[in-house]
Amino acid sequence: MRIPRGAIGPALILLAGVGLFVAAGRLPVVPVPGQLGPDFWPRLVLIGLVGSCVLKLLEVARAGEPAAESGPSLPLAVPKLATGMALVLGYPALAPLLGFPLTNFLFLLAFMRLVGTRRPLLLVVTAVLGTVALLYVFVKVVYLPLPKGAGVLEDFTIFLYRLLRIF
Repeated sequence: MRIPRGAIGPALILLAGVGLFVAAGRLPVVPVPGQLGPDFWPRLVLIGLVGSCVLKLLEVARAGEPAAESGPSLPLAVPKLATGMALVLGYPALAPLLGFPLTNFLFLLAFMRLVGTRRPLLLVVTAVLGTVALLYVFVKVVYLPLPKGAGVLEDFTIFLYRLLRIF
């Protein structure tokens, strides 16, 4: 039996997701009554990842092998792909230095610009609202400690938390 080409990526991601789910269950957790533990959200995201991979595998299985003359595929924009990968990989590297709020704001600006958003007001408003929403969810709801940054950027993050009444 030949594995359809479109099933290899989702199958590998599914296996990685299952492995990470198991590894997340081994994290040392100190339960706090009335709060979700720090292992809850990563595991929830991994369940979503595994579920989406299963759906993609079912879609590929139902479609069967695509015909050779099915038409041209979309061109691969290598510079855009490389830039997107650099943004995703740079995010966790910069967060301890710049702090989560500034890193997330800059990431959203750059990524939205990369994928085609051109209106400056839309870029800034979306990045600000997205960052504020994530701050509330991660810090206020989930109680997840986020990187505050180094030096004056740590002071900025704490100022922002107080301004938003996060703590």
